[in-house]
Amino acid sequence: MTIGALLGAALLAAPVAAHATAAPAAAPTAAAPAAAAAAGLDDPVKKDIAMQIVSSAENSSLDWKAQYKYIEDIDDGRGYTAGIIGFCSGTGDMLDLVEYYTQVKPGNVLAKYLPALRKVDGSDSHAGLDPNFTKDWAKAAADSEFKKAQDHERDRVYFDPAVKQGKADGVGTLGQFTYYDAIVMHGDGSDSTSFRNIRKRALTKAKPPAQGGNETTWLNAFLDARVWAMKQEEAHSDTSRVDTAQRVFLKKGNLALNTPLDWKVYGDSFHIG
Repeated sequence: MTIGALLGAALLAAPVAAHATAAPAAAPTAAAPAAAAAAGLDDPVKKDIAMQIVSSAENSSLDWKAQYKYIEDIDDGRGYTAGIIGFCSGTGDMLDLVEYYTQVKPGNVLAKYLPALRKVDGSDSHAGLDPNFTKDWAKAAADSEFKKAQDHERDRVYFDPAVKQGKADGVGTLGQFTYYDAIVMHGDGSDSTSFRNIRKRALTKAKPPAQGGNETTWLNAFLDARVWAMKQEEAHSDTSRVDTAQRVFLKKGNLALNTPLDWKVYGDSFHIG
């Protein structure tokens, strides 16, 4: 995305044990916890909301589906930033995306850039990409297979790990979203500002619900650690995507990320009804 960013992930439902001796009347009651356990950011409606909120910060628009074709160098030291989650030519996730796209559709319009993407990985260089890479990216974005590839990589690298960790920590939909937004921006590498180390920093201040902590207290600690990480880098020093968005939802006690939602990012106001 900025480090970094896919609709239709399968819902994770907790298995319900079947007991042969259970009375028939108990079956409806037993099913209820499974439905409750399945609720989270991976619910298709909530996932779409998550994509809209991230897009408000990344693209100043709620129309995240219009971002498959997006590509520009935003001068953050990561080369080109592109697509629905901000895949970057300098951080490896754009390379992974184009490699995956080429696996499912050999000979696509971006395949010829793979050698260059491998060379510029880890830098902000455009060597071997200019002058036509941005035009070819836009062409690829008209292909449904490329859109599916972006969805696939967003889920594999960012969305699914965030939701999995959120559920393991016992946080609800809002908490899972705070994790997702953090991993989108910071990645999950070994550096001090990565998602896993943001979480470790928060653990020195509070405990998640799965460890007996209060959910609101934990999420405030996580967001404090996230703001610290953002301020370590000039390109991310504006923390409004936390201060006037996620904190707003948390202060209202909206742990389920229910609509309506009103927030601001970089001074722009957004609403989901």
